Amino acid sequence: MNPDLSNASWFKSSYSNNGGECVEVSASFPGAVPVRDSKDPEGPALVFPASAWRAFVAGVQAGEFGTV
Repeated sequence: MNPDLSNASWFKSSYSNNGGECVEVSASFPGAVPVRDSKDPEGPALVFPASAWRAFVAGVQAGEFGTV
């Protein structure tokens, strides 16, 4: 999966008020979720299958990765 991200719409989590250490995600691509470092918007992005991203978010919400 290698979508053209030049026109992607990015957003940060509502939990991103932690001193700038955030990720941004894009919901612009059906079936894929690009993720990038908000401090380096011109840098690389990782692109995950949407199903994998949903599983990750569900795991975070369930506390499977501990607390931060």
